[in-house]
Amino acid sequence: MIVGDVMEPTTRIERTHWREGRRIVVGCDAVGVACLSGPVLAAAVVMPPGSRRIPGVRDSKTLSRAQRERLYPQILRRAMYIGLGAASVAEIDRLNIYHATSLAMRRAVQRITDRDHVLVDGLRIRDFEQHVGEYTAIVDGDAHCHAIAAASIVAKVVRDRLMDRLAVRHPQYAWEQNAGYATLAHRLGIEEHGITPLHRRSFARIQAVVLGEQLDFSLLVPSEEGGADAMVALPVGEAPIDASSAPKLGEAITSGRALDKPVIRGP
Repeated sequence: MIVGDVMEPTTRIERTHWREGRRIVVGCDAVGVACLSGPVLAAAVVMPPGSRRIPGVRDSKTLSRAQRERLYPQILRRAMYIGLGAASVAEIDRLNIYHATSLAMRRAVQRITDRDHVLVDGLRIRDFEQHVGEYTAIVDGDAHCHAIAAASIVAKVVRDRLMDRLAVRHPQYAWEQNAGYATLAHRLGIEEHGITPLHRRSFARIQAVVLGEQLDFSLLVPSEEGGADAMVALPVGEAPIDASSAPKLGEAITSGRALDKPVIRGP
């Protein structure tokens, strides 16, 4: 559905599954894929069967930070389940960004038990089905599917808050403004101060610094906003918690600690 010049996702895909008796339909998206620093973070969201869309929810990249922060608590209140998953910088460097993103999404989905179907943003993922069960990959899913769009907002808000906290420890890179993306301020920070353990050494731009090569930062084009990096890989298999504990979830992520309870159970 197009409103003005913006694509507004609908619940059409979810309704198809609800009509066929699938009650726990998970929407999943990841953010921070193109960042130079920080982990990649994924969220999985289940909305109640038959529910209507939350006005304003769409692809997180088309929203300002203020808009995402306003929608975030609404999604927490309305969702039946929310799961978070992450792949650390070490895992990104060891596995590569494609496999690390798949791992983060897998971890997010696996926090939601008894799921009936999974909807993921993008193309089909190698070996994903054997870990999460039946799933559908939807190109531009965050623009078309309400549950995926909601997941993109949750993941983006959580990751941005994490990068805010990390920016206090490493103020030279303006992570509170760029969330780890290759903005001019971030690139100049790397040029002047070098890299941190939170930078992805497997990325070409960071490898050039590690190897001591001369990198022409003026030729690098800033990546567009829209992604998530996670500090730590969150534990799998923990029991769900009540939605009343949702504020603690954000505190745990932004502080860089692993979560004791990685799933929110809604009303």
